[in-house]
Amino acid sequence: MRQGLAGIGFVLSAAAACLLAVAPALHAQGRGGRGSGGGRGAPAEPTEEGIPVTDALTVARCSSCHTKDAKGNLSRISWIRTTPEGWEEAIKRMVRLNGVTLEPADAKAILKYLSNYHGLAPEEARPVMYMAEHRIQDEAVPNESLRATCMNCHALGRVFQWRRPREEWSLLADFHSALYQQAEAAFRRTAVAGAGGGGAAGRGGRRGGAAAANPEGAAPAAPAAAAAPVISLDTTLDFLAKTYPLHTPEWGAWRARMRAPRIAGKWLLSARVPGHGKYFGEMTIAQGAAEDEFSTTVKLQSVNGGPAITRTGTGLVYAGYSWRGRSKGPALPARAAPDDLASPMREALWFSPDQTWAEGRWFWGEYQEFGVDVKLRRSTPEPMLLTLDRYSLKTGATAQKVRVIGYNLPAQVSPADLDLGSGVSVKSIASHNPGEIVAVVDVAADAVPGLRDVVFRNAVLEGALAVYDRIDYLKVLPEASIARLGGDATSPHPRGYQQLEVMAYQRGADDKPRTSDDVELGPVDVNWSVEEFYASFGDDDKEFVGTLDNNGLFTPNTDGPNPQRKFSRNNYGDVWVVATARTEKDKDGKPLSGRSYLVVAVPTYIRWDQPEVGQ
Repeated sequence: MRQGLAGIGFVLSAAAACLLAVAPALHAQGRGGRGSGGGRGAPAEPTEEGIPVTDALTVARCSSCHTKDAKGNLSRISWIRTTPEGWEEAIKRMVRLNGVTLEPADAKAILKYLSNYHGLAPEEARPVMYMAEHRIQDEAVPNESLRATCMNCHALGRVFQWRRPREEWSLLADFHSALYQQAEAAFRRTAVAGAGGGGAAGRGGRRGGAAAANPEGAAPAAPAAAAAPVISLDTTLDFLAKTYPLHTPEWGAWRARMRAPRIAGKWLLSARVPGHGKYFGEMTIAQGAAEDEFSTTVKLQSVNGGPAITRTGTGLVYAGYSWRGRSKGPALPARAAPDDLASPMREALWFSPDQTWAEGRWFWGEYQEFGVDVKLRRSTPEPMLLTLDRYSLKTGATAQKVRVIGYNLPAQVSPADLDLGSGVSVKSIASHNPGEIVAVVDVAADAVPGLRDVVFRNAVLEGALAVYDRIDYLKVLPEASIARLGGDATSPHPRGYQQLEVMAYQRGADDKPRTSDDVELGPVDVNWSVEEFYASFGDDDKEFVGTLDNNGLFTPNTDGPNPQRKFSRNNYGDVWVVATARTEKDKDGKPLSGRSYLVVAVPTYIRWDQPEVGQ
């Protein structure tokens, strides 16, 4: 479903069954209430206070299915909190599965209300913003039960953007079992890791553990070590109920603190575009028809020069901090490059609770594969710093020009006004204007490697410049990614591209490469190539999966049977993308190189949902 709720023409049917009422019906058919111990019977009653639904429209449209109690709670709804994308997904599922019909204006108003007053606090939403931003993320897995019960089908961020009590998490599991056979199979599997990495597996009760009845009559598995992790659905539910409960101190504080967004005005923008480098500019936000609706004008400029890009758009702010919007640049030519920065984009931004800065991602592409990493700061009359034209300086380097890009910089600037950190001496100011300072600097031969703050009087750019003594290794980013076969823009299944970039790194303070304290030094000039990832005998994927240009943009091949391949199979496959430095060498005098694993898959032929809560 590609259009947002505002584009769905529905009229509510009071008799329509709502999605969130499905799980109680499942219990009535005999599925046990895990929240009360896993036995069969009626679902457990809520054990904690719900969040009353106070919006008259939401009550009118939902209470025919979601029972209202004396405290103003609506069944199920009052015991759930989530992001705008989560609430929109729930409403869309009610439409698809239960025949709910809803006028666009009503859908938009209900979505706003639920996102604002049954949403997440800023501190809860920020760790899972990568879901709204459609950002590739290497997720940390808290325990093996979550991996077994949740990650087989979707990202953990999809789970972690919800807040529920234990009973509601259990009902969600029941709902999954009813809709998805693979979920029921995963939930029934239990295992206990054994000594030396082994384990016992079986099909048993929902309460977990490997002690399951054996219908085949085989001998039971030996007991596992006491310290071995238990993998079961109930372990997952207990973890979720404890870690992502309905009521939290953060939400309690935000309900009192939440206020209407007052963000109209000029914002200063710094950005990084994979494959294109650093950008800077201004974003002017104008108040819209409602207090949470806005229009925008953006001017974006590369630090490397070239014409500025002007974009216009609109946006909504949910819960006082969560921006969802759309913007577009000038009309694109008929054969525009897929990574053209004038492309129509969707926007997901997280505004700080004090509404003085924001960060997020603007993205576009059939699979949201292209993106701009954005940071905004509200402009002030005082001088401000936005970015530099470079990432790093080498120890011992002299007469290096560093362009410091800012805003409201004064007419008089001296070398003493600018501080680039220990070991970096500002020798002179080559030029300056209200928007930039070009400084000439020397770096001491014995300067300590690491990040430096850049300071101009009272304005600070934290960790904006790295000093290094040598490049220790290259990393191709993302280190694992996926592209998708397809046709041109008019095809039912357009291609899913992949933009790769290379970053150089300096070993950190621990003097060990590839550890968490390593310092990013910026891109270096490289030659790009594709190498075979040998996964089967006679592998020839690199000949068919697609092409890689000299800027790291991978263009996948067309979709469909290829008579040139064995068995006329499709052009899918997996390869290594390799970047080899043109000038940088390792300690043995060989060119530094890095590589990334790329899977080229068939298109996603069916899209079950496309959250588009911005407009």
